[in-house]
Amino acid sequence: MGLLDKLKNKTQRAKGRAKEEAGHESRDPHLKAEGRKDRIAGGAKQVGEKVKDAAREVRRTTER
Repeated sequence: MGLLDKLKNKTQRAKGRAKEEAGHESRDPHLKAEGRKDRIAGGAKQVGEKVKDAAREVRRTTER
């Protein structure tokens, strides 16, 4: 499930970046803020996935 989650997070970040840029170009502060929110949320989720991967790796290496 980790790979699928990582792809979803990257997609959310890209979508947020696009919304943010569209809001900037159209001078729509609400769209820009929504894009920033999506981008940050995707990044935070991505960090969570990396933490889970690190914990899984630590568990794997200490089991030996």
